[in-house]
Amino acid sequence: MEPVYYPIIGLARTVFALQGLKFAIKGDENIPASGGAVIAINHTGYMDFTYAGLPARTTKRYVRFMAKKEVFDNAITGPIMRALKHIPVDRSAGADSYHEAVARLKAGELVGVYPEATISRSFELKDFKSGAARMALEAGVPIIPIVIWGAQRVWTKGHPKRLGRTNTPISIAVGKPIQPFEPASALTEQLKATMSDMLLDLQKDYTHEAGAYWVPSRLGGGAPTLEEANEMDRAEAEQKAARRAQPTAD
Repeated sequence: MEPVYYPIIGLARTVFALQGLKFAIKGDENIPASGGAVIAINHTGYMDFTYAGLPARTTKRYVRFMAKKEVFDNAITGPIMRALKHIPVDRSAGADSYHEAVARLKAGELVGVYPEATISRSFELKDFKSGAARMALEAGVPIIPIVIWGAQRVWTKGHPKRLGRTNTPISIAVGKPIQPFEPASALTEQLKATMSDMLLDLQKDYTHEAGAYWVPSRLGGGAPTLEEANEMDRAEAEQKAARRAQPTAD
């Protein structure tokens, strides 16, 4: 038992119960009882990582998530993230976090990553980065795909938090382990194809509200299309770059 992670999970589950969240989890038997594995998760909301660790508790395991450095720099969340042994990612020096993740995998840990790297505003799968595949290859461990649907209703990019009692249904599917193979680009393609099929399968049994912001355009919802969302991301990145380039006042 881990002295910090275990009670944090208990606290999280209490919060989930107070929120009335209704979890439907399938495939949790695909989480290995021992040994390292890359846990690859789709990214639709800020609370994804709190839900993605639930299937691992079937085998009493813990997931070490890779998260942006800013979360670790925060006075409140930083100490918690470090105590839970998550892995900080400094995007200006990504090699350090990559090597730390590989070391954890070789040591038999489960490492959680988001192949899309950022939240998908369209709630469709964005292009995948190759990091998950490269880590699996270097560490010699499988990739376990996890797809979450409904988390975007709780708190997602560009929309208000809904952290009260919403009784939101959240579906989670865990896929069969994908054994690593070269090249990393082909492994990445297979991972995305697998997770795409899993996402479509979860969506079939989920009740969607026509026009709702959290429903993909493809399903008659109000979310932007993938192309529109990518353009929004590009514009936002340009604005951030412009702000960083502005000279600071003396």
